[in-house]
Amino acid sequence: MSELLTVRDLASKLKVSTRQVWKLRSSGKLPDSVNISRSVRWRASDIDEWVRLGCPAREEFETSKSGRDDV
Repeated sequence: MSELLTVRDLASKLKVSTRQVWKLRSSGKLPDSVNISRSVRWRASDIDEWVRLGCPAREEFETSKSGRDDV
C-alpha cells in the first residue's frame, strides 16, 4: 500500500505552495487524488511516477498508468 500525501506533504515534496497544489489539481495537471470523506490525499507512488515521467497532464498520466496495469 502506498503512502498517502496531504496537500502540505505534496506541496513540500514539489517545493511549491499549497495554493499552487490546488491550482495544479484544478487545472488537471496532478494525478488523480484519493478522497477520504472530506480529505484529499495523493498516492506517493503516483506522485513519484508522475515526476519521473516529467509531470504530464493528469489524463496522459492516467492513460499511461492504466496501460501499465494491463501488462
